[in-house]
Amino acid sequence: MLYYLLTSLTDEFSAFNVFRYLTTRTGGAILTALFFIFVFGPRIIALLKVKQGRGQPIRSDGPQRHIVEKQGTPTMGGLMILSGTFVSTILWADLSNLYVWAVIFVMLGFGAIGFYDDFLKVTRSTTMGFSGKARLLVEFLIAGVAVACFMWIGDKPLSSSLAIPFFKDVLIPFGSFFIIVGVFVIVGAGNAVNITDGLDGLAIVPVMIAAASYGMIVYLVGNAVFAEYLQVHFVKGTGELAVICGALVGAGLGFLWFNAPPAMIFMGDTGSLALGGALGAIAVAVKHEIVLGIIGGLFVLETVSVIVQVASFKMTGKRVFAMAPLHHHFEQKGWKEPTIVIRFWIIAFVLALIGLSTLKLR
Repeated sequence: MLYYLLTSLTDEFSAFNVFRYLTTRTGGAILTALFFIFVFGPRIIALLKVKQGRGQPIRSDGPQRHIVEKQGTPTMGGLMILSGTFVSTILWADLSNLYVWAVIFVMLGFGAIGFYDDFLKVTRSTTMGFSGKARLLVEFLIAGVAVACFMWIGDKPLSSSLAIPFFKDVLIPFGSFFIIVGVFVIVGAGNAVNITDGLDGLAIVPVMIAAASYGMIVYLVGNAVFAEYLQVHFVKGTGELAVICGALVGAGLGFLWFNAPPAMIFMGDTGSLALGGALGAIAVAVKHEIVLGIIGGLFVLETVSVIVQVASFKMTGKRVFAMAPLHHHFEQKGWKEPTIVIRFWIIAFVLALIGLSTLKLR
């Protein structure tokens, strides 16, 4: 909205031409989302405390200190992140861009699933929420609609192919079956972030790192000149997704203010599913699906630890880790929560640098 308003005034005020630049609007999106959460965050937390009473149910089979230290903390903090991101995007993005609406659709759709899951947990005072199979089915449907939209918007055969990092001309054509690949990326990303969200501040900073990294990727890939220079596939229109990436960073910073240890609020499935889904959708739109596995490698490690733990226990009756996901394993080994969180942040940052290197190493 601000984009249209401010650019319409350029004839009278030439200085407003600056708002035509994607970098300016991305910066505006960061600050707007951050300001929104600083203003409305305390009110949202107060409302959730009143509505939820005892707060998020704590796993009885988890680290015992969580039952003491985290009991009573409200959840659904993802509402803060989603509202800040949505408002900021609506204000600063070019709303005629279909990529923007497709990513927003995934983010809000996955957020709604997470909200329902959190609602069931809080109202029933149990850690068991939405049926796993039903939840996955809805996620697949939402992701499928988004991927079909990306394939329709984009140029063929690129929009239905999988690009391989480090190789400038290598594409794996999937045709109509690419929708399966895209859905797997989006649903996998959503649930991977959801698994990672287990300690104060643990998930939100890697999400911001990934969002900032993809903000740079979409800006370059969506620009024909830069894409040609870097020898990456140019995807027309995806540059506008930098505004959403900026909004995610700003909203994440605002949320971290309240989620820093000891957390005043948890993001819950409302936030983790939505943020992961949004990152997955952006990766599919910009044809950097595999790179998401590198930049979001921390989320992959956490997910693999759960898969290995479950498979090992079912096949041998023995556990590989003291507890899964991986961050709980280190808790059981005696690491302090801030130590785990900060070291995982460092890992996420290093993996993001490796992922970004794929833009030039070809």
